[in-house]
Amino acid sequence: MALINESQPEEFILLGFDELPWLEILLFIILLITYPMTLMGNITIILVSRLDPRLHSPMYFFLTNLSFLDMCYTTSIVPQMLFNLGSSKKTISYMGCAVQLYFYHIMGATECLLLALMSFDRYVAICRPLHYSRIMNQRICIQLMSIVWLGGITYAVSEATVTLQLPLCGVNKLDHLVCEIPVLIKTACGEKEANELALSVVCIFIVVVPLCLTLASYASIGRAVLNIKSSEGRKKAFGTCSSHLIVVFLFYGPAISMYLQPPSSITRDQPKFMALFYGVVTPTANPFIYTLRNKDVKGAISNLARSLFSSK
Repeated sequence: MALINESQPEEFILLGFDELPWLEILLFIILLITYPMTLMGNITIILVSRLDPRLHSPMYFFLTNLSFLDMCYTTSIVPQMLFNLGSSKKTISYMGCAVQLYFYHIMGATECLLLALMSFDRYVAICRPLHYSRIMNQRICIQLMSIVWLGGITYAVSEATVTLQLPLCGVNKLDHLVCEIPVLIKTACGEKEANELALSVVCIFIVVVPLCLTLASYASIGRAVLNIKSSEGRKKAFGTCSSHLIVVFLFYGPAISMYLQPPSSITRDQPKFMALFYGVVTPTANPFIYTLRNKDVKGAISNLARSLFSSK
């Protein structure tokens, strides 16, 4: 029992950017501004998708789930980051770290799979338009979304549970802003090559395979769009798909650079910037990307705003 207590500390110290206090102050101010923006932007997407009948389609059903994921994703890390950046006590309890580890990776893995599903939806809509309503009916959409959630939860729970079993030999300092699997593996003592290999292999199925399916879908979409004779039709198709492609590259790029290399080879500050990018920047940018480039969503937001002000 004494060995277990020594190996698993009661709390962790999240070092963050401890050598750059000016950067921590700047980051605290940025997060204080962007976090409410993230919540408001994604809540707006969810509301207009549910309240406007014109947006009751598979595309916006998946977009609603993406917005919900983004809210949960950023909420799993930003409040703790704000607390640590705004105080001299940069700690998180062992249980709090474990909870954050599970939720953070559940949301991240589920989003990886969801982005691939959204690209498949666009593929069917553009390349198989006559069969779209039959293939992507409400029952199938719910089933596909359930599979995506189940896949994300299965990956995160299994990988996080194995990571938490690694011995830490009393080490309670994490050179990071959050509790993340690669950083915990890097911090662990003893033999951990098997864990590094397992993480890379599993991430191939969670990150690389969905990305390849997404790119394959958009290769087919690109060919189909070029065959559309109407310039207005091509413009609308490109406009719808380009928003999703921007989100795909913003999310998958940092995830691949973080999770598909051995944790032991990760540089000191890389995990911090990557966590800020796919845990803060992407969830904040997604609502703006989808609204600024989508006339239907902009119209629904305008109608919602008019109805709110007219009711007053």
